[in-house]
Amino acid sequence: MRRIFKKDGKTFIVAMDHGTVDGALPGIEKPGETIEKIIKGGADAVIVNVGVAKKFADKLTDIGLILRLDVPPTFLNEGHETRLIYEAEYALKLGADAVIVYVGVGKEVENTAFSALGRVVKYCDEVGLPVCAEVVPGGFDGDISLRTLDNIAKTTRIVCELGADFIKAPYVKGFEKVTQETFCPIVILGGPKKEDEMGFLAMISDSISEGGKGVAMGRNIWGHRDPLNMTRAVAALIHQGIKAEEAYQILKGAN
Repeated sequence: MRRIFKKDGKTFIVAMDHGTVDGALPGIEKPGETIEKIIKGGADAVIVNVGVAKKFADKLTDIGLILRLDVPPTFLNEGHETRLIYEAEYALKLGADAVIVYVGVGKEVENTAFSALGRVVKYCDEVGLPVCAEVVPGGFDGDISLRTLDNIAKTTRIVCELGADFIKAPYVKGFEKVTQETFCPIVILGGPKKEDEMGFLAMISDSISEGGKGVAMGRNIWGHRDPLNMTRAVAALIHQGIKAEEAYQILKGAN
């Protein structure tokens, strides 16, 4: 866990696992170059798929490695039922510091998702490998109205009860309720690319002040026109405790 969460108990994770859904999105066409930028900018860990972990192993030695074990429906499919395609033992052999699985909560997905999480947790506990459970009420492409404060608090507590070591979840106003009702560290996801840079940085700042332990974000980091300074700005927000306004100045290259 110390390869992911630093001495202050917080972490800046960059998610680069989008290729199994949408292919080579702008910003991750060349994963090796992206990894170099986020390490230079101060990211603590990265989420990648098996192919990236194998091909760019030499570049991943200086950053926490979180390996995704499942695959979601691609851009040609629909729904949010992911399939576990790798066992955690394989992640251990590839040098992963932790693994991540998406846990669908809702009709027609819970049975598969919960049994997959249980299998991963059981093995990982035996070998000391942390498990991150990613949970979004209704799924990423589901009804946005399901992402209520109460639903997020309940779903994060559910995966916490099932043995997750840390959780990736959406941020909503009143996030303190989520962090208070869950006994695992929670990092917030970024979701679709946001045009309001100041609002994006303020969201991260608010989540930290409300008990969040950092972020696990992708498109809003490597998809930004200046990924290096965006990484620097978010890293300073998380680990230096600066205000969103100060982070915005770092993003603009003022510091």
